[in-house]
Amino acid sequence: MPTFTYSARSLAGGIQTGTIDLPDREAVVAHLRRQRLVPVSVREKKEGVEIAFGKPVKMREMVHFTRQFATMINSGLPLVQCLDILSSQTENKRFRKIIEQVRLDVEAGNTLADSLRKHPKVFTDLYVNMVMAGEAGGILDTVLIRLATFLEKNEALVRKVKGAMIYPAVILAVALIAVTVLLTVVIPTFQQMFASVNVPLPLPTRIVIGLSSLLKAYWWAGLAGLVGVVWAIRAYYRTDGGKLQIDWLMLHMPIIGDLLRKSAVARFTRTLGTLVSSGVSILEGLDITAKTAGNRVIHDAVMRSRASIAGGQTISEPLRGSGVFPPMVTQMINVGEQTGALDEMLQKIADFYESEVDSAVEALLKAMEPVLIVFLGAVVGGMIVSMYLPIFDMINVVGR
Repeated sequence: MPTFTYSARSLAGGIQTGTIDLPDREAVVAHLRRQRLVPVSVREKKEGVEIAFGKPVKMREMVHFTRQFATMINSGLPLVQCLDILSSQTENKRFRKIIEQVRLDVEAGNTLADSLRKHPKVFTDLYVNMVMAGEAGGILDTVLIRLATFLEKNEALVRKVKGAMIYPAVILAVALIAVTVLLTVVIPTFQQMFASVNVPLPLPTRIVIGLSSLLKAYWWAGLAGLVGVVWAIRAYYRTDGGKLQIDWLMLHMPIIGDLLRKSAVARFTRTLGTLVSSGVSILEGLDITAKTAGNRVIHDAVMRSRASIAGGQTISEPLRGSGVFPPMVTQMINVGEQTGALDEMLQKIADFYESEVDSAVEALLKAMEPVLIVFLGAVVGGMIVSMYLPIFDMINVVGR
């Protein structure tokens, strides 16, 4: 006879867990209900070790799942049947297992939102709270469509910002590799040649040869120092004060800071607008938006706004005082509050700033391309010229 593990809620609200031997799931559910318990989850205990790892769930998989789910709900299919179909169509084994677990929890009498909440690494607070609002308002299909649209726009925004960072990172990586090869392979060859002819070396040449010798002798110290600096910055970033200071510096960097600020405004307004339009309370919406801000400065400004709302004040005033949000944004939010169309106003702001992010990315690439090319040329070219200076001196001596 198979063994089942279960968790159930008592009439007093407490959760009880345990194992039981019965022929099938239905028998377990019936047994629990006879004990005046509400089943939360019932799963068959398998032999061996359950696979806990797998491919991460990609954003496009979440979008595809959400859109299909919305279409099925709109067609009138029951939740359990929708989840069963979706799990059978999902290629990602980890995601399929999670959907199956959600289906089992829904079958056991749990709400869809509570079932999703058990998998926070896949279904975020924003996702769960919007589903909860959709279930409560009877508009689950509409909310799921909004969720899919939000996820698509959010992924596009993140991709644009990451794309803007990849180009300079690649150029700097190429420069580092080129300099390392020159210092460890090319410069020592010139050094041997200069030593064989015993000619006096110009200062730039001596500096480059010194750097080459230093790198060859103490490369391990440089590598350890680089790792140590990265570790120290990450450790400092994990502290409250460090995260606040580094995030503040990121927002105030030339060019890049403007891009990060605009993307943060777009994400904040898109997230809050989607939540509010789906029926999530403004306090809960601000709390979720703060958690998904990705920047401590933005997080603190949103939480101050939440405290202001809880005290009977407006959202816009604390946002204006934070100095993070542009005046146009706070003014439009203020108008949205006064007219009762806050969700529409937030969506309009998000549309505008997402287009601004496109412009900021283009401006960043145009500004950084010549700077990086000049930097790479100066470093590599300077090293090469410094190596040829003694050769020019040797040619002049021979010519005399």
